[in-house]
Amino acid sequence: MKSNGLSLAATDHLQMSGREGLGRNPTLLCAPIMGQSVDQMLSEISKAKAGGADLVEVRLDYLNNFNPRQDLEILIKQSPLTTLITYRPKWEGGQYEGDETRRLDALRLAMELGANYIDVELQVAREFLSSISGRKPGNFKVIVSSHNYQNTPSIEDIANLVARIQATGADIVKIATTTLDITDVARIFEITVHSQVPIIGLVMGERGLISRLLCPKFGGYLTFGTIEAAIVSAPGQPTLKDLLGIYNFRQLGPDTKVFGIIGNPVGHSKSPILYNEAFKAVGFNGIYVPLLIDDIGKFFDVYSSSDFAGFSCTIPHKEAALKRCDEVDPVAKDIGAVNCIIRRPSDGKLIGYNTDYIGAITAIEDGLRGSHTTNNSSGSPLAGKLFVVIGAGGAGKALAYGATEKEARVVIANRTLDRAKEIAELIGGQAISLVELEDFHPENGMILANTTSIGMQPKVDLTPIPKRALSSYSLVFDAVYTPKMTRLLREAKESGATIVSGLEMFIGQAYEQYERFTHLPAPKELFREIMAKY
Repeated sequence: MKSNGLSLAATDHLQMSGREGLGRNPTLLCAPIMGQSVDQMLSEISKAKAGGADLVEVRLDYLNNFNPRQDLEILIKQSPLTTLITYRPKWEGGQYEGDETRRLDALRLAMELGANYIDVELQVAREFLSSISGRKPGNFKVIVSSHNYQNTPSIEDIANLVARIQATGADIVKIATTTLDITDVARIFEITVHSQVPIIGLVMGERGLISRLLCPKFGGYLTFGTIEAAIVSAPGQPTLKDLLGIYNFRQLGPDTKVFGIIGNPVGHSKSPILYNEAFKAVGFNGIYVPLLIDDIGKFFDVYSSSDFAGFSCTIPHKEAALKRCDEVDPVAKDIGAVNCIIRRPSDGKLIGYNTDYIGAITAIEDGLRGSHTTNNSSGSPLAGKLFVVIGAGGAGKALAYGATEKEARVVIANRTLDRAKEIAELIGGQAISLVELEDFHPENGMILANTTSIGMQPKVDLTPIPKRALSSYSLVFDAVYTPKMTRLLREAKESGATIVSGLEMFIGQAYEQYERFTHLPAPKELFREIMAKY
């Protein structure tokens, strides 16, 4: 078992699990039920069934005035789904603070009344399992669980923990740890894929989301999906709707290729919706996931398997990604940033590309042609225009490069003037500070392109430039696409400018990325149909 990186061959897992050829994977989807009354729990169980769950985890520790025999009889007998009964104590992250004997008696009663599973904590598992020895029904299984709310231990420590849990006589091993960095999840994947016993391995927190999404790929026994986004039993749980709808959970398997959006923040991205729906439509065996990454170099050092096949890259990692790639496309090298990384199957090397400038510049040109602000019938309508770029990051470099290639005169405006000067020197443009931009209007008919995250959800009231400074621009473009109509675009439209949404750039740059990911032609009409729904 390797401890220095995740390098798991999908074929190894296929051979080990004996799951070749299965259309629907065997990983179960469990909905946590945390109602405060029996009636509320029954209502939530009905929603879980309607939402596509295979089973429900009934959290007895959330019930007010819990009457063990009466309440369990109703919950187990009336549940239309397989039941997992959990009565989590405060000392293991739950709500129960009462007597331990009473708690364990309730779990034994749940078994007697027909529950399919119960979850018992490692600390009390040996004693509990000894107490039910010889009394277990044939179809009943005990999950023995360990929760670490501080971190994710080393592979060796996790392996030792699995052995301790197995030694109690557990039918199913459950380990839940906490992620401090996305690379922590690789250790759980490593343990899960090599486990010889049924195992549930989850990493809590936003950086641990992929442990839940990729659970079927690495052979996890089950994962949790909530009936509503706001009702979670552990940090980082996705909804049933997202797991089944966006991430095509049922069809994932050991040979599914993993793609993702590298960024920080990344939760706002619509890329998973776009690519996963497109993958599903054409029958491509891939999943596209959000990757909340702090250190891109560390991420690639750990996730070195060919199963992690391709990545989009967004703020703030586009420049750092270029340095981490083994090879870089000449255009991306000129720009100094990449937004698309492919892992070459033959040798595992990372190849970097930049598709940002194509999507953005094409969208801006289309906007200019549509607004009839140019008489340039041949060549680019950007030729000769004064093109102001806000931002000196990876996207700013890309647009400055693209506009220069189209023979525009480029001005870089940035909060840090020195950063703007670096790009200006590279492309033969001009640099000004963001403060100077407020009074910068040497001519009318200029183009403005915001490449910063200013105005992105949740800070939708922000704008990089005051409305009074927008009157000299004929077209304003905003790379932000959540929300689609930013404050900058709204005020630009009110000032009489043509506006171009970042959604146009997003769709445009996605065409080439999709083709690099799948080696299939981009379904352009489908892309637009998908994004029109969100």
